[in-house]
Order: sequence, then C-alpha cells, then structure tokens
Amino acid sequence: MTSLVVGQSLGLTLVGDGVSFRNSKRKSKFFLANRKRLTRAALVQARPREDGAAAPSPPPSSRPTPAPIVQYKRADLADDLQAEARALGRAVDASVYSPELIARKHGSQPLKALRRSVEILTALGGFALKLGIDQRQGKLEVNMKNRAGELRRIFTRLGPTFVKLGQGLSTRPDLCPPDYLEELAELQDALPTFPDAEAFACIERELGLSLESIFSTISPDPIAAASLGQVYKAHLRYSGQVVAVKVQRPGIEEAIGLDFYLIRGVGKLINKYVDFITTDVLALIDEFACRVYQELNYVQEAQNARRFKKLYADKADVLVPDIFWDYTSRKVLTMEWVEGTKLNEQVAIESQGLKVLDLVNTGIQCSLRQLLEYGFFHADPHPGNLLATPDGKLAFLDFGMMSETPEEARFAIIGHVVHLVNRDYEAMARDYYALKFLSPDVDVTPIIPALRDFFDDALNYTVSELNFKTLVNGLGAVFYQYPFDVPAYYALILRSLTVLEGLALYADPDFKVLAASYPYFAKRLLTDQNPYLRDALIELLFKDGKFRWNRLENLLQQGSKDRDFSSKDALQPVLKLLLDPNGEELRVLVIKEAVRVSEAFALGSVVDTYNSMPEFMRSLVFNGNGNGNGPLTMNPTELESTLELRDQVSRIWSLLQSSESFDPAILQPIVQVLQQPEARRLGGRVAGGVGQRLAARFLQQLLRATTPSPSPIP
Repeated sequence: MTSLVVGQSLGLTLVGDGVSFRNSKRKSKFFLANRKRLTRAALVQARPREDGAAAPSPPPSSRPTPAPIVQYKRADLADDLQAEARALGRAVDASVYSPELIARKHGSQPLKALRRSVEILTALGGFALKLGIDQRQGKLEVNMKNRAGELRRIFTRLGPTFVKLGQGLSTRPDLCPPDYLEELAELQDALPTFPDAEAFACIERELGLSLESIFSTISPDPIAAASLGQVYKAHLRYSGQVVAVKVQRPGIEEAIGLDFYLIRGVGKLINKYVDFITTDVLALIDEFACRVYQELNYVQEAQNARRFKKLYADKADVLVPDIFWDYTSRKVLTMEWVEGTKLNEQVAIESQGLKVLDLVNTGIQCSLRQLLEYGFFHADPHPGNLLATPDGKLAFLDFGMMSETPEEARFAIIGHVVHLVNRDYEAMARDYYALKFLSPDVDVTPIIPALRDFFDDALNYTVSELNFKTLVNGLGAVFYQYPFDVPAYYALILRSLTVLEGLALYADPDFKVLAASYPYFAKRLLTDQNPYLRDALIELLFKDGKFRWNRLENLLQQGSKDRDFSSKDALQPVLKLLLDPNGEELRVLVIKEAVRVSEAFALGSVVDTYNSMPEFMRSLVFNGNGNGNGPLTMNPTELESTLELRDQVSRIWSLLQSSESFDPAILQPIVQVLQQPEARRLGGRVAGGVGQRLAARFLQQLLRATTPSPSPIP
C-alpha cells in the first residue's frame, strides 16, 4: 500500500524501507549534508518493494501529524495579476525563435551539426531511397500506406523536433497525400522519461525555492511524458491543493535549435532547386519553428490557458484548470489537477453514467465558438488533452499549441458553408482568395470543375449523412493538385474537427460532425449582425428573386437546437437590414414576398371558412362562382401552393414561439423599429400590393360569376 508522508520542521520519517530517522537538536555534519536529500525523499510517494510487499508503515508514535489542509480559494484579481507578473519575470530570458541566432550558434559547432546531420540523413535518406525504388517500379501508390507508417516511426526515433514536425505535416493537405496525413496524425509523443532528480532540480532552480517548501508530496514517477516535458502529481504545501506540475525536458531547447538549423538548410535547397513544390518551404519551417519555441515557454502556455478559460469556460459543461502563477516559470508549469478519463476510453466513461456523444457534442460546440466567434482555439485536441470529468464536464488540457483564426476568415468560412449548401462552386472558388488560400493572380477557372466533381457526389448525401473526414480528404485532394497555400489556422481547424469526429465514431459509427455543427451555423446566420453574414443569409434565402421559405424553416429548426439560440436575436437584425438606407433592392424582394404571404393568409381564411360551413350554406353562398370545387376560381395546383405557403409561414412562427427565450415582449422593440419613417413607407407599399392582389382576385371571381356558361351545341 502506498504511503504519503510529509517532512515536518520537528523531524521527518522516511517510509519505503522501514527506516525511521528523527531529527534531534544535534546538528551533525551528516544531517546537514543529507537533510535536503532526506526531505525530498519524504515528499515522494513510497515505491513498492522489489519483493512485491507493501512498505511497512511507521508505528503510530513515530508518525508526524499531517499539516491541516486549507481549502484553496482563488486569489482576488489583483493578487492573481501580481503573481502572473512575477511569473513573467521568471520567464524574461525565454528564447524566441530567430533563424539568425540559431544559425550563428550552431554554425559555430560544425562537428556537432555534422553528427546530427549524419543521423538524420541516414534515417531519411534510406526512406527517400525506398520511395525512389517504388517510383521506378511503379509501386508508389501501392506502397504509400506502408511508407507513411514507416515515416511515422522514423520521426519518432529522431526525437522531439521530428515528432512535432510530423504532427505539423499531418495538418497540411496541401503538402501531403491523404495516406500520409492519416498516418502522421497518429504520431504520439512516445519518448522516454528523463530522471526524476533532474526534474526536481529544475523545479528548484526555476522557482528559486526548495522542493519541500512548495509541495507536501509529489509523485515519485511522472504521471505522463511527452516530447517536450513530463508531468508529476503533487500537493501544494500551503493549501493542500492537488496540482499537476509539468517540467521541461533538459537540453530540449538546444536539441530543437540544432534540428531547425539543419532543417532550414534543407528548406533553402528545396526552395531553390525543387520546382514542383510551389509552397515557400522556408516560410513554413520558420512558422512551425516559431510555434514550437512558444511551446517551450510555459508561462506563455499558462497565459494561453487563462485566456482560453476566460473565453470559453463560461459554459457549465466546459472545464479549464486554474494556473498557480507563483509556481510557474519558463520551464515549470503548475496547474490545477483534473481528475478525468480520456475521451477515447468509452467503457470507462460510460461506467460513470456519462455519454461519450454528449461530451463530443460539447467539444464540437466549444470548438466552433473557438474557431468562428473569438478565433482563439486549441490546436491539439487529441484524446490525451480532452478528459471527461466525473461530473460530466469536458476538460481541456495542454495549451502549448494554440492558434488564431483571423476575423475576416471567420466570416468567410461561414460564407463558404453557405456557398457549399447552394452548390455555388464559382463563389466557393472565389472564397479561397478571402481565406488567403490562393494569391490574387491565380486563375480559379480550372479549380471550379474539380470542386464540382467532388461536391456534386458528396452532396448527394444530406448534411446529416455527410462524413467530415470524407469531406476533408476530398478537399485535401483538390488542395494537393492545385497551387493552394493552406494557412496553418485552417489546417488546424480541419484537424481539430476531424479528431472530434473520430472520437465520436468510437461510440456511434453513424455520428457525423457536420450534422452536429449545423445548428451552430444556422444560429450564427440567423442572429449575427455582421454585414458579411447578413449578405450570406440573404444569398441563402433568396434565389432568382424568390424567397425560399423552406430554407428559412430549416434554418430555424436547426438553429433552435443550439442552446444559445434566441428568437429575439433572430427577428430584430432582419428588420434593421430591411430598413437600411441601402436596402432598396432587398425591400423590393421582401415587399413582393410579403404580398404573397398576406394573400395566402387571406385566401386561406376564405378556404377555411368555406370548409367549416355546412353543405347547404356552401351551395347558397358560392353556387354562382362557377367553380364546383370550392369558393375560389383557382386551379388546384395554385391553391395547394398558396395554402402550403400559409402553413409554412405558420410553422415558422411556431418555431420562433417555441424558442426558450421567446417572450411576447420581444415584439416591443420590433414595433419601435416599425415606427421609423422607412418602415411606415415599407408597410404602405406592402398594404398597397396586398390590396391590388386581393382586388384582382375579387374581380376575377366577379367576372367568373357573371359570365354565363356557353350553351352546348345542339
């Protein structure tokens, strides 16, 4: 049985081999020399004995009384900011990626660079040779899956830089074929741990405090290890709070700097001599290296976590751990410990009464907010960084790799979805300019048929049936064939949503991330007042001068599934748009549609009245209209279409009323808007149009009733 003991000021007990040592007032040289080592030993959980027996516990008389556990209370804002400032001070000498500095440093160490070059070239050169043989034998496609797996294993052997490089390549459909993307996406940070003594020494050196003054206990072995560091579980001495302590791998910055120095040399050669690669490889390397160097600064990661918590942990089902700034530095990160289960461990999650799909849906909704509302998003949401907590929350961990979506790109992505729904492939191709996928001088004409060929086939499925991974693979094939330069943020978006869909497929093979995402897109289109999205909504709802009520009904059905949907927000922006001084073209379309709807309700009322009458009254009132089938001189198809329009608008109103946020009071600001001069003019034009249509209908009825039927020819 594992024992936890705490070093006390009056003495300390070592548990693990049954030896007890009590401090007396004698200060021998032996004790002074070994006090620090013994105290540290007392901090860690006792290891099991080699014979498998549990370590004996000390007798009760020799056990120190544990320090009372103080319930942790979050510091107020001022204290928190001061602690953060102190942490920033400890990271003031954090390295920033600079190609010039690493060239100067490692260029002066030619032997070291040569040894590493030989190691890398031996591994990658052999791989390149096999690719060359495959190409000569015409087996490049046949062996691609196996070669992709081989490359993944090579990257793992070459160490942290290449693990990160492989993970980065797994998000670049413009650089790698689909088989390589899939294989590299499985690349794990499977590197050996480094000695605990080095980790503990790093903590003391970075924080300027002894280990025993910070923690009452700390795990003897890492709880987790990754390419850049490893994590311990500990208890803070001052509060008893359970924390996760991440410690950076020794010498990692030196190793990564040397690797990037060598990789940049290869990038220069590719840019200069390899014509078929149109992407600026050197720029990609520098961008990626900059991200890796940011991950090396744990204070930056702590700030990322704080910002992420502020933006997204307002939802009750999302958990982001707190940061302990006084115990955080450039190479040490101390965070709140989160008890949870990895999201891919379905059996363990469901044994707690939780549902994986509910957690994945929470992840998708949070990811969409990250990507398309604030633009600051978690770029590495693999199962180890997403935990299901016992109370059903989704916990996000590891904020080293974050990215941002530019504001204009957020709206362009939503517009791109609208163009996809409308199958407007020309507009989709033009979207790639706004998304910065293509330079303005690239002609999109050849790209349009490729988009049409893929999406016409993919869109034969409904949105709820379309698999996101299939969509990504299809887009990746298009990106790979044409001169696309996919921005890092977009590649990371695709990766994050693909990972979430993959996690959901463990629980439900029929799960589709697009179906789960559609309510969010519908809500944004209906409620966001951004001009770009308002134009996208108009484009979706109007076609060839006609309003598509079925589209509005579908948007409301889907949008109402989003828990943040508000019918109030869905009504007012539309009215403001209609009354905009530059909205005359839209007003003409809306007036035309409003007249149709008003007429449909009026004629529908007539039909309902007719149907509710007894048979003898129908004959008495309507026997002279010349129409034996009803009260109106309309052909059955026209009448059916009119009644369907009336019923559809009624269903839409019911959808608005069914919103949890619906309150009749929401009509008050609408009435205020309608009191504006432009609204009164608009209402007058609608009333005039309705009057004209009804007058024409009445005249038609009158003429039919007074025109005698032709006599039959004898």
